[in-house]
Amino acid sequence: MSYRINRMDGEEVLILGGMGAVGSNLAHQAVSLGARVTIFDNFMEGTGANPANIKEIKDQLAIIRGDIRNLDALSQAVRGKSIIFNCAAQVNHILSMQNPFLDIDINCMGQINVLEACRRHNDAARIVYTGTRGQSGAALYSPIDEQHPDNPTDVYGADKLASEWYHLLYHKHYGIWTTSLRMTNTYGPRAQIIHPTYSIINWVIGKAILNQEITVFKPGTQLRDTNYMQDAVDALFLAAQNKSANGEMFVLGSGQGIPFIELVKLIISIAGTGTYKLVDWPADRRNIETGSVILNHGKIKAMLGWEPKTPLEEGIRKTIDFYRLNFNEYLQQPQ
Repeated sequence: MSYRINRMDGEEVLILGGMGAVGSNLAHQAVSLGARVTIFDNFMEGTGANPANIKEIKDQLAIIRGDIRNLDALSQAVRGKSIIFNCAAQVNHILSMQNPFLDIDINCMGQINVLEACRRHNDAARIVYTGTRGQSGAALYSPIDEQHPDNPTDVYGADKLASEWYHLLYHKHYGIWTTSLRMTNTYGPRAQIIHPTYSIINWVIGKAILNQEITVFKPGTQLRDTNYMQDAVDALFLAAQNKSANGEMFVLGSGQGIPFIELVKLIISIAGTGTYKLVDWPADRRNIETGSVILNHGKIKAMLGWEPKTPLEEGIRKTIDFYRLNFNEYLQQPQ
């Protein structure tokens, strides 16, 4: 593969939502690259924040227990930081429909706070925002690229889309370095495994390891594009290090789709445990389902050199190995 992640000696890196899956994996890599890392996280229930995610590096970084809805706390945190990975979010699709005000509060108002804190106190920071393929909604053509019309199916996707626009507008109007990467079905170490409302592949892996029955909504043939965690993290670092990423949005996928039921069968086969059962769609899930989704990563490959390195079977095997070694730390409700 053509890309290279540069050393970060002397870089001051702030990771908003750094106790969650993507944020904590970013922290591990940033520390290994020589950066001085600060995590900013509110440890809110249901966001995947888990102290086990940083147990190996907890003495090599700083942790601020803070909330992006608190502008004063953010204003202090962003000062002097050269790179800000913005992973802080409400991440539950179903919850966004049940409590849209919470989603708006975090995924819109909180994001304006991030941008205003940087505009007022550190407009030289490079901000990399983690978007979602849910912003595109149901595919009008496939694979989905950056030109695809946006048509989110839930409040979460709509608010993430608004927040992405906030970031790109702050680049346009104030010259702040902002980049958005729309991620899809990211799986791998340090994601929650106890409920299916997000990090669905990790949830399937958790059920398989426990030798439990996995529910698959009929007929299970909807295609899913996937990203192994390390590949996704590499893309985020490239976006922070390459000037070509400034002011851009990228969709991040493998360019390949696998029927969800085949993905479940693959996980069961590799784990050697678990079963599955086809069930009817519950109304709350059916109403926000986007159908088959495959993403075209041609733009990020052309501009930043990124493409996925990890074949699906290898990524699933690595993920299963991780959870079998650390399983008890991920069985509790994430705090």
